[in-house]
Amino acid sequence: MRDRIADRIRDLHPKLVERRRDFHMHPELGFQEFRTSRIVADWLNELGLEVRTGVAKTGVVARLRGGKPGKTIALRADMDALPIQDVKSCDYKSTVPNTMHACGHDAHTTMILGAASVLSELREELQGDVVFLFQPAEEGPGGAEPMIAEGALDGVDFILGQHMAPVYPAGYMAVAEREAMAAADEFTLRILGTGGHGAYPHMTVDAVQITAQVITALQAVVARQVDPLQSAVLSIGTINGGYRQNVIADAVEMTGTVRTFDGFLREDIPKRMEQLIDGITKGYGARYELDYKFNYPAVINHKSAVDLMRRVAGEVLGRERVLEAPPSMGGEDFAFYLQKVPGCFYWLGCKHPDPVHVGYNIHHPGFDIDEQALYYGVQLMVEGALAFLTKTN
Repeated sequence: MRDRIADRIRDLHPKLVERRRDFHMHPELGFQEFRTSRIVADWLNELGLEVRTGVAKTGVVARLRGGKPGKTIALRADMDALPIQDVKSCDYKSTVPNTMHACGHDAHTTMILGAASVLSELREELQGDVVFLFQPAEEGPGGAEPMIAEGALDGVDFILGQHMAPVYPAGYMAVAEREAMAAADEFTLRILGTGGHGAYPHMTVDAVQITAQVITALQAVVARQVDPLQSAVLSIGTINGGYRQNVIADAVEMTGTVRTFDGFLREDIPKRMEQLIDGITKGYGARYELDYKFNYPAVINHKSAVDLMRRVAGEVLGRERVLEAPPSMGGEDFAFYLQKVPGCFYWLGCKHPDPVHVGYNIHHPGFDIDEQALYYGVQLMVEGALAFLTKTN
């Protein structure tokens, strides 16, 4: 059967390339994936699947019922793009200003469509069901939780997800034994002082100067208050404040992220941040407002699922092409699915063959992929689904 599946994916590959390029040309931001979800639903309806649209606003859930009773596996893709201007020069560059698929979600969606096509042709042989999840808003504010709340995982026993990885060539897969991606939390901090004329600083409480002290101190939370053997990153992403060159600012707002793996550390860092912020602002006679949001939890793979996908990938790609992935400090809301059911989230090699693109990682305005990765992504998802359903029945 494996050779038959491989031949079918090869036949399907040109259509997948065409579909991925169309998605790439017409990217849509989170919870705005109306065109994408319509195309996805049409494709799945043509396959004769049970299709539900409008899940978490723009999500699509489809069920393929196998010809034999058994368990249920879910295959997940995210559909949203990023607010980045596409700077590539190719026929399929984004046609939407300041919006592009810079993280490979166009490929993720295409590969699950391909897997649905192949598996639907095997439905009479399937020992169980396959659920296909097309999720909105992974890049924010997060579509996994509302998808789950609206029943996307109902009856699901196992789940697989994959992500493009331009650091590996096409035909390679990398997977983390346990911690795959970090919890990614975010905060907004406002420093509130007293403004005034730049010539009379003694009559003001300078929010810019205090902000500088706070930013320096916050870096010490990780550098001096976190065990060096634990992983944590605190990053300030934006700073906004002030009016003009001769006016001392009365307020500055900054935003940032905190990334961790350990649950206790995740709870502890905002407390330590607030202690420092409170001390510094009080010392200067200022005030502050801190809005801290626990966002995506860490992506924690399940050992049984990792073992299954390593075996499958070793048989399909060759053992030498199955790599151990280091934990990533990036975040992914696939974590919410893994809190509900066992599963595996892995990286799929897609390094572009053109040397110009080699240095362009995900979220780069010149990001692109080796489209041969579409073939391998479909193959791993199909073979992974079959291995799970066969093993558990």
